[in-house]
Amino acid sequence: MSHKRIPKRKAAIAAGSVVALGAAAILLPNAMASQDNSSTDAAPRTMKATDASDLAAQLQGQLGQAFAGSYYDSASRQLVVNVISGDNNVVAQAKKAGAKVREVSNSLAALKAGAQTLKAKATIPGTAWAVDPKTNKLAVTADSTVTGANWDRLTSTVKSLGDGMATVKKSSGTFKTLISGGDAIFAQADGGTVRCSLGFNVKASDGSPAFLTAGHCGVAAKQWSDSQTGQPIATVDQATFPGNGDFSLVKYDDPNTQAASEVNTGEGQAVQITQAADATVGEQVFRMGSTTGLHDGTVTGLDATVNFQSETDPNGVDTVTGLIQTDVCAEAGDSGGSLFTQDGAAVGMTSGGSGDCTSGGETFFQPVTAALQATGATLGDPGAGAGDQGGAADQSASAGDQAGGGDAVGGGDASATADPSATASDGSGDQSGAGAGDQSGAGAGDQSGNGAGDGSSSLTETH
Repeated sequence: MSHKRIPKRKAAIAAGSVVALGAAAILLPNAMASQDNSSTDAAPRTMKATDASDLAAQLQGQLGQAFAGSYYDSASRQLVVNVISGDNNVVAQAKKAGAKVREVSNSLAALKAGAQTLKAKATIPGTAWAVDPKTNKLAVTADSTVTGANWDRLTSTVKSLGDGMATVKKSSGTFKTLISGGDAIFAQADGGTVRCSLGFNVKASDGSPAFLTAGHCGVAAKQWSDSQTGQPIATVDQATFPGNGDFSLVKYDDPNTQAASEVNTGEGQAVQITQAADATVGEQVFRMGSTTGLHDGTVTGLDATVNFQSETDPNGVDTVTGLIQTDVCAEAGDSGGSLFTQDGAAVGMTSGGSGDCTSGGETFFQPVTAALQATGATLGDPGAGAGDQGGAADQSASAGDQAGGGDAVGGGDASATADPSATASDGSGDQSGAGAGDQSGAGAGDQSGNGAGDGSSSLTETH
């Protein structure tokens, strides 16, 4: 793979996602290799999560109303499909396709009707709900702010749905959008500096270079920079928040910007992003955020509705629908950051959640596929222009200079030498060492061939 040299700031932008703050991403060979056993018997096939997602979509179309959801069993590496009891032909059809079949009582239509009831009667700040195919119920969550009359209102609404339709649990944290605290991209807005994480580099519908990030970031500010004190280098083209999603398309101001389609995972390693994929309940996913670095977890729900407390109206609520729910931790500043799979599929961008990376919590992500469809954008070219392959980084660049394009401010190797001219005001990254481009002296594009896309390695979690 060849790389064209680009200016140091563009090289950092080209990295396409944020790097871990001092947490090393270790790569393991062939951890999720596909085993596509195309047998003609009824035994469930083993498959990758992305293949399971494709099969689930296929079966949903074939089975119609008998299809009641699905999830990926990561232990057995099988797709589990829920079907409504009583139709042996449907069961046989799903088994023949290679799925493991489970007969359940709640149809998807009934569960979605229950979600509509919750929306109408219990849209309370600090609540969320999503279909949980593992339990064949609606999983309703209330954060620590839901108390008193609001808690009574929520639980009575859930009870009205009938037995076996929903579960309610309390979260110790508070649902909030994660939009502050030492991130890779910066903007000036009323009240001070706004900082978010870049999700994925893309091409806009007119062919110009752009990136996706969270919609609430795009709503908060129009112009974005790659350093806290730098000039804007990208301008919001489209933004959706609240409503049906939380995503924005931000176009680079320089049409010659070369923005690689990859996630920089730190220590000179990257995962090439080769496709966008729908999330599957039960699959393992990785999240990059410049506040907390690299973390992994599991998709727990799809088409989630989250009711954030409005940041502009003390008595209001910002409802966002269509999100992915996970148990991956996140903290303030991780908004917009990449959610992806081990084999290089872009899945989502961080929206918000509760908890932190010490105690855990619930987190919600904007599906990449929906954002691409809504904006007309497409994923960029893997590895294009991510810096000099094997070349030395510009040692004169400060951590702030290297931040951008999803690279954490100062999110480089913790052992790297910081720019002595950098100050704390340059951003959180200046306090942890060199910027993304200074990874062990290698440029952002110096990935030593270790991206998951080359088949030689894959990610493992860091905690």
